[in-house]
Amino acid sequence: MKPTRVVVGISGASGAIYGVRTLELLSAIDDVETHLVITPSARQTLLIETDLSVADVEARADFAHGSRDVAASIASGSFESSGMIIAPCSIKTLSGVAHSFSADLLVRAADVMLKERRPLVLMVRETPFHLGHIRLMERVTEMGAIVQPPVPAFYNHPATIDDIVTHSVGRALEHLGIEVSGLQRWSGPG
Repeated sequence: MKPTRVVVGISGASGAIYGVRTLELLSAIDDVETHLVITPSARQTLLIETDLSVADVEARADFAHGSRDVAASIASGSFESSGMIIAPCSIKTLSGVAHSFSADLLVRAADVMLKERRPLVLMVRETPFHLGHIRLMERVTEMGAIVQPPVPAFYNHPATIDDIVTHSVGRALEHLGIEVSGLQRWSGPG
């Protein structure tokens, strides 16, 4: 039986921990194979926002691809996968996806997901949004992507930032058909 393949992109927006947690949650699931792309800006953000090196993050993935390697396996529609998540997704990356501007592997892999009608989840990290951002989100949604900014839920009574990040990523992974165990769900009041 083939493993479930998931492409994980980390762009340069603040919130690098969303990408790291995505890799951690996926690595805890049997038969999931992860393919990682980290943009140059994300490399800087990881060093600023976490205590991890780029090598530490790449080690959490089964395969790490260079952002300029447009000949990588994930750049082709013939590469079978269950979908892709970009966590966090910068406005620059969102714009590239919205305009099919495949200048790097991250956007090319996202474009492949859309053309092959596979799930593409964009955890857009920006606030506030101006009309240009909203139009980009509208455009990628019309193209088939799922825009899921990491907006925290509070019905699950998170006690730590880790709780908030894990819940946000877990909900995003559901769009790829991946269930994260222990994820608390809304079951109504009382």
